[in-house]
Amino acid sequence: MNLHLSNQLFIVTGASAGFGKAIAEALLAEGAAIIAVARGEEKLQTLVALAPGRVEVLAGDITDSKVMQQLITQLGNRQLHGLVVNAGGPPAKTVLETTLEDWDNAYRTLLRWKVELAQALVPKMIAHNYGRVVFIESSSVKQPLENLVLSSSLRVAVVGMVKTLSQEIAKTGVTLNILGPGSHNTAAIERIYQKKSEQTGLSIKEVREKAIAQIPVGALGEAADFASLALWLLSPLSRYTTGQTITLDGGAVKSML
Repeated sequence: MNLHLSNQLFIVTGASAGFGKAIAEALLAEGAAIIAVARGEEKLQTLVALAPGRVEVLAGDITDSKVMQQLITQLGNRQLHGLVVNAGGPPAKTVLETTLEDWDNAYRTLLRWKVELAQALVPKMIAHNYGRVVFIESSSVKQPLENLVLSSSLRVAVVGMVKTLSQEIAKTGVTLNILGPGSHNTAAIERIYQKKSEQTGLSIKEVREKAIAQIPVGALGEAADFASLALWLLSPLSRYTTGQTITLDGGAVKSML
């Protein structure tokens, strides 16, 4: 299927690993150009090698307003066709283990910068009557996950913001959607297994096996599979899909909504 992404320009945050890297690689395979943002310069250079001339990099923490301003300056007056909003999550903790400082940090790293980035870049898309924005959150926005209260709580706030904004600009040609990954074979899942291992005394291998056994399809997801749906949402073909939260979790979420 031709997703009509060739020669389009996308910003991908968190592009050096996991879902961000998989989406960046998939966009390049479709002929798109990207501005890849992540803290690690060396890892970003591997994307440059994949498609010389079609990859720009910005090494820095996108949750930092100064780095965000550098990104906006780098984009300049060029048309931005799509944006992938993605970054790491907070530490795995129970409610009673958290401190108020943990909550303040979670607000900053999970919600605040996403509002700031949307307010900066969505108007640029509206000016061209076209844009695709995909937020990478978590399946926990539909069904809380054990030991992830910070992530579950603040990501729900992101969903509220995205849903509201999608309604406000629905007629502009700009769409906003959320992908909520469940358990995937990425580095991020290890912190969850480590936490459960500490709580139960089981080895990480045993925790992993028990967790996989609870996934209806019987396996972890792969970042490349996740990226395939992200690409469709980033394409012109998704024009009639906006304000949606789609979970990719192997059937783990039991919610009807």
